[in-house]
Amino acid sequence: MLLALGAIFLVRTDVRAQDATDIIRRSVEHDATNFERFKNYTFLERVEERRYGRNGNLSSKEIQTYEFMVLGGRPYGKLVERDDKSLAAKEARKEQEKVDKESAKRQRESESDKAKEDQDRAEERRYLREVPEAFNLTLQGTEQIGGRPVWIIGAQPKPGCKPKVKRAEMLAHLRGRIWVDQTDYQWVKAEVEVIDPISFGMGLVKLASGAVLNFDQVRVNDEVWLPAHISVRADARLVYLRKLREELDITYRDYQKFQADSRIVE
Repeated sequence: MLLALGAIFLVRTDVRAQDATDIIRRSVEHDATNFERFKNYTFLERVEERRYGRNGNLSSKEIQTYEFMVLGGRPYGKLVERDDKSLAAKEARKEQEKVDKESAKRQRESESDKAKEDQDRAEERRYLREVPEAFNLTLQGTEQIGGRPVWIIGAQPKPGCKPKVKRAEMLAHLRGRIWVDQTDYQWVKAEVEVIDPISFGMGLVKLASGAVLNFDQVRVNDEVWLPAHISVRADARLVYLRKLREELDITYRDYQKFQADSRIVE
């Protein structure tokens, strides 16, 4: 009897694990369609970066706001505010000149240039497809966010996993939770923690364990999920330089669907 109950428990546990993996795998595949719709939107992106000294006090803060538009079928960010204030006329003109220059450049792009963009996006999708394979995923429950039911899925790195994409090796240093919309299979939010130090830039920058990233999305126009907020809290060490503590907060607002006949004016 005990053996029979144990077998039933193992089967149920395996089904729950498989369900969680299937949910994340489907959410990754839905990302491709979501990205194509995202390219048709303009928005504002506010980036606030804070740095702290050794004593823990704030040493510097920088805030920049970008207006993202569609140029040549792809997003492009134009700086429009600094420290939540409009740019001076001279700097605003320089930013508009950058827009005009980039627009002309994209109009001259060859088919091979456009193919390179598609290749980069395909590489990003290959990286995302490593997520359901690199983690042991468990269904931890359900809840409501914004009136919509979501699954809560825990993710722990899978020991001995050998990813096919080189950059996906960093996934072995992460753990977290993902909230997935039960209707659209989109990530409503995610919490990610660094559990082992991660090196970047040929080992010149090392991100310490304990760093945390939070990511939130919202549904726009009942057709697409777009970023709402990203926050990062991290300690990093530069080789030959002192330890740095940084916080990054990025917020997105004013999403508007781009019309083919829209014009960019200064």
